[in-house]
Amino acid sequence: MDTEADLLEAARREDRGAFDRLVRPYRSELRAHCYRLLGALHDAEDALQEALLGAWRGLAGFEGRSSVRAWLYRIATNACLRMIKQRPQRLLPRDHHPAAKPGDALAGPVDGEAFVEPYPGDDWDPQRRFELRESVELAFVAALQHLPGTQRAVLILREVLAFSAAEVAEVLDTSVASVNSALQRARKTLDQRTPSRSQQATLRSLGDDAERALVAAFVAAWERADVPALLDLLAEDARFTMPPLPAWFDGRDDVARFLSGSVFATPWRLVPVRASGQLAFACYQRHPDGVFRIGCVNVLTLRDDRIAEITGFLDPAMYAGFALPAELP
Repeated sequence: MDTEADLLEAARREDRGAFDRLVRPYRSELRAHCYRLLGALHDAEDALQEALLGAWRGLAGFEGRSSVRAWLYRIATNACLRMIKQRPQRLLPRDHHPAAKPGDALAGPVDGEAFVEPYPGDDWDPQRRFELRESVELAFVAALQHLPGTQRAVLILREVLAFSAAEVAEVLDTSVASVNSALQRARKTLDQRTPSRSQQATLRSLGDDAERALVAAFVAAWERADVPALLDLLAEDARFTMPPLPAWFDGRDDVARFLSGSVFATPWRLVPVRASGQLAFACYQRHPDGVFRIGCVNVLTLRDDRIAEITGFLDPAMYAGFALPAELP
């Protein structure tokens, strides 16, 4: 079996197959890293492709003073920082707009606004699965987007990926003192914008049996258009958002009225999935021809044993990343 040193040497001789094998073990974690920085999977894919192209072209300049992994993270991080400067900040609808009322007309997406999207998949290192799932939760990733790019990178590299301050300074071409200062400021902002308890901790506290019961109850209530049953699952201050639409609803009563008046005008079928390490559902809406076609991905945010937020992602371009069928048989 080729060692990493063998693959690196072959890649330097312009062996593209060796290069692909060299970077393959890091692709998944690099993609997740780019997602945390950018808040959307397709942006992360763009940044990762730019980074891998840059790594291929820059092999001659890699002197081996750091590990291949650290070198790739440096290239990927800087690709993301360039993209952050070029693209609109990704937030959530409530960061842009006040809550709507159930009778309000739903406006279409607003030009120039971009929203955080969920992260598919669960191919984490088994030894770090719990903490890595936490690092792609919607609340955490949304909070990251409020940080300047450099603070974002410092916090992820130090707190999520456990790089040393010296390694991060090398990645960002700055000083250790600057890294420590940026980390302190980033932590302060995140403390103000993230819940005290992660979804992973909430799910572990809930337990497997209660989680399965909640999933079954949600699916049954949604498919029956049973608003009272859904109300029983929601926290009093529950929210319902629908990126990329700007409208969102605040409070269980307004959420219930919106569901009754708009969402349940047609039948649905739900398929449980995972998104951003959270409970989620691929939601298929019945069309006039009787076929159920995918209409959204609902991601649940829990507080104890209640649903505190339903985030319904409506952008069809997002579904490909989840490998979801367009129709149900």
